[in-house]
Amino acid sequence: MSDTVDVLVIGAGIHGAGVAQVAAAAGYSVRLLEQYSEPAQGTSSRSSKLIHGGLRYLEGFHFGLVRESLRERALLLKNAPELVHLTPMHIPLYGHSQRGPLLIRAGLSLYAVLGGMRRENRFQQLPRSQWEQLDGLETTGLRAVFRYFEAQTDDAALTRAVLHSAQQLGAGILFDTCVTTVELSPEGGIAHYQSGGRSQSLSFRALVNAAGPWASEVLEKVSPAQSVPAVELVRGSHIVLPGALSAAYYVESPRDHRAVFALPWHGHTLVGTTEGLYQGDPGAVSAPQDEIDYLLETWRHYFTSSPGEKNVRILESFAGLRVLPSSQGLLSARSRETSLVVDRCSQPRLLSVLGGKLTTYRSTSERVIQRLAGSLPERVPRADTREIQL
Repeated sequence: MSDTVDVLVIGAGIHGAGVAQVAAAAGYSVRLLEQYSEPAQGTSSRSSKLIHGGLRYLEGFHFGLVRESLRERALLLKNAPELVHLTPMHIPLYGHSQRGPLLIRAGLSLYAVLGGMRRENRFQQLPRSQWEQLDGLETTGLRAVFRYFEAQTDDAALTRAVLHSAQQLGAGILFDTCVTTVELSPEGGIAHYQSGGRSQSLSFRALVNAAGPWASEVLEKVSPAQSVPAVELVRGSHIVLPGALSAAYYVESPRDHRAVFALPWHGHTLVGTTEGLYQGDPGAVSAPQDEIDYLLETWRHYFTSSPGEKNVRILESFAGLRVLPSSQGLLSARSRETSLVVDRCSQPRLLSVLGGKLTTYRSTSERVIQRLAGSLPERVPRADTREIQL
């Protein structure tokens, strides 16, 4: 490996892996540094495992994000059929539901239009005769059930596949590597890091900070000093329960009407997610008891009708961290748009990826490299990530 690279990436989560893949495909020399011994050790293995368009983002008028997400979902279904598969998703509506059938029908219709009217974007309202087939879903007070399709993945496996693709395209990866300081220069900079028990350095033309919830910590190691964006870490907890559902469900929490998913997952059932502010070491995040109770309460409200089923055994709980902009108001109302923050407007040397969705990792990575193009030499592209099989 050379002592200077075009693009240096910090972080082997899905966005770091995606940036490494896109940069290598564009012909640039790439090195990626990861603090853990394996990729996807943070949020990229602790998500809701969905490759989805973000139906609820329509209420915030984030039409561009939904269109982008549905486009990327279609690409993943084509290019990664062994990793990403369609799952029927059901939206049951009760008398207490905040949204009625007309609103859901309108939302699903818009969802289909934004997705280009592809087959996987079709939906239907299920007749009452099929309600009894829905995994024991509570039918008391049930007004309507809509079925549409989302996609599921093993998020960690997808991250590993993207990183492997980046390596095949020429990217170099160093695990168990901790960046200590970064010094920016007019033409790029130099990163100092600990790897294999030794202090090492590497020059770069552009540095991509894709450290996820550790991104602010990385910025604090850069000189000259960088302003740290006003962001907060938001914890999303999940629980895994015994017994697999035959399909997925998008329900409202009876407590506060937040969206909660119940999904089939490796022979069991995954229920999530929550939203709560988190302060502390990102590597130590876990699901707190009150959020576990919240998810279990939601599950019992819709799927456990007999007294004997109330004592559900929790097989596993975990939590991931989202990076969201600091603001007042509900966490669920904050923008899910990815922020690309640069050290200078012209020919940036440092770009930080803040936030982002698993579904749109590839298109986000493309924007990253496009933003850095003016700082990088001309290279001969090796591949197009829209066509690469994973």
